Amino acid sequence: MMLGDMGAKVLKVERPRTGDDTRGWGPPFDAQGQSAYYLSVNRNKWSVAADLDDAADQAFVRELAAEADIVVDNFLPGALAKRGLDPDRLLEQNPRLIWCTISGFGPDSSRVGYDFTVQAERGWMAITGERDGEPMKVGVALADVIAGKDAAIAILGALVGRLSGPRRIIISLAHSASAALVNVAQNALVSGKDAGRWGNAHPNLVPYQLFETADRPIVVAVGNDSQWLRCAAALDLGALAADPSLETNAGRLANRRRIVEAMEARLRERPARQWIAGLDAAGVPNGVVKTVLESLRDVECSPLTGVSPSVPGTVRYPPPKLDEHGDRVRAAGWSAFTEELLP
Repeated sequence: MMLGDMGAKVLKVERPRTGDDTRGWGPPFDAQGQSAYYLSVNRNKWSVAADLDDAADQAFVRELAAEADIVVDNFLPGALAKRGLDPDRLLEQNPRLIWCTISGFGPDSSRVGYDFTVQAERGWMAITGERDGEPMKVGVALADVIAGKDAAIAILGALVGRLSGPRRIIISLAHSASAALVNVAQNALVSGKDAGRWGNAHPNLVPYQLFETADRPIVVAVGNDSQWLRCAAALDLGALAADPSLETNAGRLANRRRIVEAMEARLRERPARQWIAGLDAAGVPNGVVKTVLESLRDVECSPLTGVSPSVPGTVRYPPPKLDEHGDRVRAAGWSAFTEELLP
């Protein structure tokens, strides 16, 4: 979808009758019976159905690959080769082709991987949730999202270096999720101590967490020493601002409980909007905890095509119905379809 947002012509090849699994991941469904989940990630694509166990459809997909710049698949190792669609052979036949496989656990694993299982096995759930609570997944299928973004970046890099770089790309949810641990992973590697859950606090920064106000929760995110002094002043916590032991983040980390208790007591005295105004004026990062619908008021979005592109791009086509363009693609061929029927 990201490549489509940026102008690529994207053909989605789906199984007949049922199509992409996410077409059935609901409710909610819109008035045309399309699941919200499917609609969220399928704009700017055209759809054709093909039965990869059928010889004629195998030949049809090979024809598509012969004309394509990029193929993306999410099959288990060996599944396509058994159906006459070996990526390595198709790369030999089309020297311009770039092939990206997205799997759960990499090219040497036949395990089926979903976001939830990857969040469990790659440490995310161990660090998400309240300190004394049970492991918790992230509220969005973020491992899926990050792997998709990794794939888009790798594909663009391969396009730039097509004459000299690799044309076979392997992305796995598991590796993308491990890489996304970033500072949490590095903390464990440097200290030799396993990471734990911090709830709405931060393992490396204080104050950097959620606080209750008189009416609704806000977050305060102090990232450097000058922000700390401005924060303490905005909250009228002069004694903390004047304490030399709190001048550095390391000192504040050592005095986490003292700082948090003082801020908790002060922030409960007034409603969120008043604290936000003062913290904004002081240049201290903060934010009110909004619901999803509240947050969507700040961006361009649509019940049909989802949230507007986060990269430079445009919404050109709504998510396709299953096999919506199949007859025309088969009749005209992929190149003619894109150049003449949908320029």
